[in-house]
Amino acid sequence: MKYKHKADGGSNHKKLSYNQGIVYALGAYIAWGLFPVFWKAITGVPAVNVLAHRIVWSFVFLLIWVLLTNRQTFIDYVKQPRLLLRLGLAGCLISINWGIYIYAVASDHIVEAGLGYYINPLVNVFLGYVFLKERLATMQKIAVVLALIGVVYFTVSYGQFPWISLLLAVSFGLYGLLKKKANLESMPALTIETMMVFPFALAFLFYTAESAMAISFFPTSAVTSILLILGGLVTAIPLFWFGKSAQAIPLSTMGFIQYLNPTLQLLLGIFVYGETFGVEYVICFAFVWAGLICYTISILKGKKVRIAK
Repeated sequence: MKYKHKADGGSNHKKLSYNQGIVYALGAYIAWGLFPVFWKAITGVPAVNVLAHRIVWSFVFLLIWVLLTNRQTFIDYVKQPRLLLRLGLAGCLISINWGIYIYAVASDHIVEAGLGYYINPLVNVFLGYVFLKERLATMQKIAVVLALIGVVYFTVSYGQFPWISLLLAVSFGLYGLLKKKANLESMPALTIETMMVFPFALAFLFYTAESAMAISFFPTSAVTSILLILGGLVTAIPLFWFGKSAQAIPLSTMGFIQYLNPTLQLLLGIFVYGETFGVEYVICFAFVWAGLICYTISILKGKKVRIAK
């Protein structure tokens, strides 16, 4: 199913150079890798309320952004009911991903969240095989098997299923699958995704503000309230950087840079927030990293074959 949209996205911006694309990509993935620092600063607010605020303020900032930069594409998308349904589903998936991540940071599971984003590229390979009928190279099959062995080992030896890791990886993988099949421009699509879940998030905040079950719409702390609002801006800016970088550098290059995100999360979890990194985690990560090496080799081989042709 192809959706109507302008090829140039209604933008007159000059094409970025390769070096500019690298800078934008580094900015995006470093920002995502440092996210735990921001979400850790929001204390005393239940994770589900933080999620609702993130959705509300992300939509506000994204709407302003897209109306100033890409209004026509946004309007074109809004006029297509079937597209709205697809983006509504994507909005639910990214909201689930955001919510699990916020919970992971708040509950001192940053290392487990990092594992999820290491697993994500391998989940993407598997989803492409199942839903897009993409052929898997031998090294890619080995990569998926190694990651699976690592997860199974962790579950058996640690006695706890790494549900945070897998839900983060699968939710973001399914979200990426929807985005790939729709083939839409990033910022207008994301604006509509947040728009579709915005009413539910806003209703939840008003409901909890009026009931005895939670806090008011805004906490009594002015700093926390400001951080909740800034959560929308913190969400939008790295996405904008990511969108800019994707126009200028190959996906294979982006594939290398993306590992900055979980690596920074892992280092923050261990060395800043003192999370446990026992032998079970070491062995699990070793299998996943081995899988990622195989995955990277398969990308490089594929690139060489295309260049040779």
